[in-house]
Amino acid sequence: QVQLVESGGGLVQPGGSLRLSCAASGSIFSINAMAWYRQAPGKPRELVAAMTSGDRTHYADAVKGRFTISRDNAKNTVYLRLQMNSLKPEDTAVYYCLVPGTPHDYWGQGTQVTVSS
Repeated sequence: QVQLVESGGGLVQPGGSLRLSCAASGSIFSINAMAWYRQAPGKPRELVAAMTSGDRTHYADAVKGRFTISRDNAKNTVYLRLQMNSLKPEDTAVYYCLVPGTPHDYWGQGTQVTVSS
């Protein structure tokens, strides 16, 4: 079992920055990949950025050059970060942390990001 808790969301003006964090605890030895997803109202959940084994990264086209995913390993917790710069109103969504697992994936509860003037 893996427990995920996101934090760092909030209200920011266009062009501003936010840093999201996801704290993963529990069976962290089983974690090979982690990802950030987001879901805007009335839209399907979409992949934002992912980090796989060997710290390889993948970004959605919409966020390339603006968002940076990173990972920190502590003794009993793995932290997944998402640095978001040059935010746009279309980045407004609930952001979720994901850890792929068997027999099911693990999701956090989500953190709201609102970009508005």
